Amino acid sequence: MELAELKLITASNIINLRTSHGMTQAELGAKLNYSDKTISKWERGEAIPDAFVLTQLASLFGVTVDDLLSSHDKWEAPPDETVGPEFTYSTNRIIALVMVAIFTLSLTVFVTLWMLQIVEWRVFLVGLSAAILTYMILVCVFKEGRHLQYILAVFVLSLFALLFFFVPVARPWRLMLLAIPAEILVFLSCNIRKPVIRDKLKKLHKD
Repeated sequence: MELAELKLITASNIINLRTSHGMTQAELGAKLNYSDKTISKWERGEAIPDAFVLTQLASLFGVTVDDLLSSHDKWEAPPDETVGPEFTYSTNRIIALVMVAIFTLSLTVFVTLWMLQIVEWRVFLVGLSAAILTYMILVCVFKEGRHLQYILAVFVLSLFALLFFFVPVARPWRLMLLAIPAEILVFLSCNIRKPVIRDKLKKLHKD
């Protein structure tokens, strides 16, 4: 008898004995001081218990070791009890959730100040900058920096908007003139890398 066949025979016997005794894989594993994942491997024919464990199993179920190693019926792969339901997460929904949370926080601060007879709408400007910064971080984490230069450009504009409305200077619109070179710097910085492979392909086509 080959080892692979012996594994399947033993697996079938363990399954039948365990289920007939109303045990789960976890319960059987606890009695043998093994994890339910190990029990699952035995029942799937991926491994076979050693001689000591076979003796334990025989004593536990009131059979002989020979009974455990002898063929009684055809083996069928059991459902893996250690595998739970699989869940996937939508990155777009995570990002949307964070954005709504930041807006809610801004609105909470605004309403709280309003109740104190302070109407400070600039709270939303701070919240906007925080939301754009957070969105930029999440895009780097979940979307590998897709469209990062455009998000960064909007974030820089939001910072200048904060300066425009918060810095107490005469003619604050002059601060916005600085936004032009700042935006140019953003786009140039984000496009420093040269697509070497594309250039090589073009050169090959020309040759």
